[in-house]
Amino acid sequence: MYIKGDWIGDAAMNLKVEEKSKTDNKQEETIEEDKPVKQKTKIERTLIIIKPDGVQKKLVGRIISRFEDNDLEIERIRVLHIDKNIALTHYKEHVEKPFFPRLLQYITSGPCIVMIIRGENAVARARELMGCTDPQKADKGTIRGDFGTDITINVIHGSDCESSAEREINIFFGNYL
Repeated sequence: MYIKGDWIGDAAMNLKVEEKSKTDNKQEETIEEDKPVKQKTKIERTLIIIKPDGVQKKLVGRIISRFEDNDLEIERIRVLHIDKNIALTHYKEHVEKPFFPRLLQYITSGPCIVMIIRGENAVARARELMGCTDPQKADKGTIRGDFGTDITINVIHGSDCESSAEREINIFFGNYL
């Protein structure tokens, strides 16, 4: 029982008040620490090409919807019949590889849809939506897994990194930016 003026009682009350205020401060600190830290989002651009087989199979709308349904927006779009010179520039790192002649014939065989896609982490997110380059290894539910035929005739191209995206965007949209 506490009687005001009793030094033991007064000391005990002061101690309880002090403990309570320390506890209150800890709760405030915890609440402050629990607040989510806003991560800076990185808005990127990437180049996407719906290749001739995707256009021929009438998959353009379905493919574009996959990007739009995942909060990636089309910044620019054009229909283009890629010629040999553009293909050689675009695929310059593959020119000496054994599969290149087939790739060159394929990419120049008909119209393509060329797009700049924009959004948070667009390069990685677009690549995830596209799936593995080889449709036989791509997960179902990815663009290549659902629509691709083989490692060359695989419906879609997407930039593999930000620097490639900028280089490829300049190849296909340099005069239009």
